[in-house]
Amino acid sequence: MPVSVDKDRCCSSGQCVLTAPTVFDQSDEDGLVVVLQAEPPAHLAPEVRLAATLCPGRAITVS
Repeated sequence: MPVSVDKDRCCSSGQCVLTAPTVFDQSDEDGLVVVLQAEPPAHLAPEVRLAATLCPGRAITVS
């Protein structure tokens, strides 16, 4: 389950970090999303998919 982000679409809301903190973080410099695990384990799939759904900028893609 590869995860990618489009930093140009990220609006720094932090929903991804709150939903899946082991997969996403935010940059201290600009608040944009940082992917900690580009291919998270399968048991994190529900959290990662929810984070993508909750992202107001639609910046997260789950393949």
